[in-house]
Amino acid sequence: MTSGADSGRGGRRRFLVVAGCLALLLPLMAQFSEAEAEPRLRQQVIPILGVTMEKEPAGTLALILVSVQQREDTSGLIVRFMTTPGRFSRMAQTSAEQAIYRTARAVGVSPDSWSVELAVPQAGLTVYGDSLSAMVGLSVVALANGDSISSDRVITGTVTPDGRIGPVGSVPLKVLAAHEAHMRRVLIPDQFDTSDGDWATPFLVQVSPVGSVNQAYEALTE
Repeated sequence: MTSGADSGRGGRRRFLVVAGCLALLLPLMAQFSEAEAEPRLRQQVIPILGVTMEKEPAGTLALILVSVQQREDTSGLIVRFMTTPGRFSRMAQTSAEQAIYRTARAVGVSPDSWSVELAVPQAGLTVYGDSLSAMVGLSVVALANGDSISSDRVITGTVTPDGRIGPVGSVPLKVLAAHEAHMRRVLIPDQFDTSDGDWATPFLVQVSPVGSVNQAYEALTE
């Protein structure tokens, strides 16, 4: 399933508003990356890429608030998905949680002391699909490591059990959405979906194919 996000009726218009306002939100995203509301808690607003679920799919960009708290115990990863203002589909929840586990394993850290909370700050928006999972997994691990994702960078893709960035569809539409939202660098899987065919990179956007989680981590946090 290639859809990363959808808002139901009027979805495309809503996403264009989000994309158009992202330039204003970049300072807020940077602010959240530095905020610590309580000890051992780190937060960041991250972008995710997807396509609208309409007759004529269009690339979209939405925002997610990621919170990671380091607990004293090591009883296991806890992931909580908020249901308001927006929410995550069941598939999105499953793929995101798997990506956190797989990303942590790929970079050699244990998630057993992490409490993770994921929220969609846009009211009425439901996030679908699995193409957000690499961005979520990498962001969670970065925050747990004391790093943060650069606010002008984003990745679309999944995380495979062997620590690679798995392919997703509609990459050209997602790259175009990132360009319209003033993203400077877009990471995509180095394994392409053949249904996407040939496509051109928008001007002023650096599109970087990546194969492994470690490559993606370095590119997003450098």
